[in-house]
Amino acid sequence: MGTLKLYGMRSAYDEVMGAGIKRQHEPPQIVGDLLQSEIAEKQARSIRYQMTIAKLPLAKDIDAFDFTGTPINEGLVRDLATGGFVADQRNVVLIGGTGTGKTHLGIAIARALIRGGTRGRFFNVVDLVNRLETETRGGKQGRMADYLTRMDFVLLDELGYLPFAQSGGQLLSTSSAASTNAPRSSSPRTLPSANGPPSSGMPK
Repeated sequence: MGTLKLYGMRSAYDEVMGAGIKRQHEPPQIVGDLLQSEIAEKQARSIRYQMTIAKLPLAKDIDAFDFTGTPINEGLVRDLATGGFVADQRNVVLIGGTGTGKTHLGIAIARALIRGGTRGRFFNVVDLVNRLETETRGGKQGRMADYLTRMDFVLLDELGYLPFAQSGGQLLSTSSAASTNAPRSSSPRTLPSANGPPSSGMPK
């Protein structure tokens, strides 16, 4: 099993075989249980890999967020975490003042989406614009937009802060338009964490 890189099957072997012998399972059921262990391990490995390439700066989950005393619609947040808006090709904007939990909830939703099998990428907007400008100066314009088209969603943090030149804003707009209009079955959805006046809710 190790030679064949069936690591999930190998790690579950003793448990599955012990249970199979004790309960007198037929060989096909034992093999099926081993295969299920292998599938589960591969899925877990895939999620870990997608979490890594998403470049999320923090490990935040919805259950760790205290909704008590906030105007945030918890039901809506949990609904967003199911990924329906990605399938419907809709965008989400989180609006609120500093410290209201936009980044926490954006990351929490993104992590839930990745666990559900989607691919995403986190960007601080200023860092993304700097990368776009560097790409343009190097004569490689369009590479980032092409990369974004391969994502199911993009999480943009600090969208409300725009301390970059107008040309940078134009690059960001062009790149976003290119990725959204790409000919693919599910164009990337953006979850921008926009800064502004406190909101009474969290609109889609």
